[in-house]
Amino acid sequence: MRRLGLFFIFSLGISLFTFLPLHTQAQSQEVLVLEVEGAVTPVMADYFQRGIDTAAATSATAVIIQLDTPGGLVDTTLEIMQSFHAAPIPVIVYISPKGAQAASAGSIITMAGHAAAMAPETVIGAASPVGQDGADLEETIFRKVSEDLKATVRNLTTERGEAATQLAEEMIDDARAVTAEEALEAGLIDVIAEDLPALLQQLDGTTVLVNNEPVVLETAAASVRELPMTSIEQLLFLLISPVLLGLLLTIGVQAILIELSSPGGWVAGLIGVLCIGLALYGLGQLPVNWLGFGLMLVAFVLFFMEIKAATHGALAITGTIILIIGLLVLFNTPQTPDIIRLSIPAAMAIGLLTAMFFIFIIGKALMAQRARTSTGIEGLIGQHGSVREPMISEKLKPPYSGMVLVAGELWRAEAAEELGKGEKVEVTAVNGFTLQVKQPDE
Repeated sequence: MRRLGLFFIFSLGISLFTFLPLHTQAQSQEVLVLEVEGAVTPVMADYFQRGIDTAAATSATAVIIQLDTPGGLVDTTLEIMQSFHAAPIPVIVYISPKGAQAASAGSIITMAGHAAAMAPETVIGAASPVGQDGADLEETIFRKVSEDLKATVRNLTTERGEAATQLAEEMIDDARAVTAEEALEAGLIDVIAEDLPALLQQLDGTTVLVNNEPVVLETAAASVRELPMTSIEQLLFLLISPVLLGLLLTIGVQAILIELSSPGGWVAGLIGVLCIGLALYGLGQLPVNWLGFGLMLVAFVLFFMEIKAATHGALAITGTIILIIGLLVLFNTPQTPDIIRLSIPAAMAIGLLTAMFFIFIIGKALMAQRARTSTGIEGLIGQHGSVREPMISEKLKPPYSGMVLVAGELWRAEAAEELGKGEKVEVTAVNGFTLQVKQPDE
């Protein structure tokens, strides 16, 4: 029994000794790569969180985020920072490819990574806060906002040394932007890597802090697995474009008004609902001013009134001006980053094209409704014909009855005067199978 017990303990020890290295090896076999290009938005934050969760579930060594962004929403940036700090595995931010940038909010995201790298010929920085339309903020507000951001970057660069902290503060105070070489010299990033394989080789053996615990990166032999955005994420990522949102709103409202003005179909209504639904989702991701949306609705009401009332363009011109103002008010709020503002030329182009298209389409629809019926019995009204049997009356007073040839068919007809055979007539009304006719006007 003693020998059997010793054998069991020995076997268990061998199993544990064998399992632990294999378990560690399994964790170091894969890095998950996320690639994103564009403004910092909630969709980007969700994508990063999905990548971190996926990497943690598969025991990946690290998550590498290939970043190219001009900046974006501050609230979303803070959310991304929190997700990095709470990640159970290292998050490496890699500004790539050549020519890419991590400007404004992107520079803060880079600093928030457990490790940071840049490709050659890339840029980081220019994180100075700006006001509406990209203008400088009033001094007091600028100091308040910039001091808050500086405190944030000081926390992020504490472990990187004084030079890195000073550079990060200059990016906010002076909107300074630096090259990869300058960032590396200051210690703001860890390595400059030509491509992803080079990055994995250079970061191998680097110690980073994950949840305040030192972790040694084992990336040299790791395989790479890409985690692209899903089709839905790609679609939603596009919906932060103010031009696209403006077009979706205008097309959606137009389509619904077309459906209301010419009921009976469903295509226009369906297109309108889909466009407005997508636009409302996109607007929900951005700090917009909903007064602008109300002004846009007022503009479309004026367009519709112009078609109904025919004020010789006065309401149409007013509606176009209000539509342009509405688009500008909708997107250009003090909280909206400059990169996702709608420019005045873009707003004017959308407003003018929308006004012309709306008036043309709705005008054609109303003309079609008002047009005289050209088929069926109702289509006979206004038609010309000739008398085939004289229009006479036995009582020598109206109505005078006879037969007329209209539209190639013989009809019983009545008239208010006596008409002889061969005289021209015009149909004024239809009563059952009897036509009311008169002599046509000269």
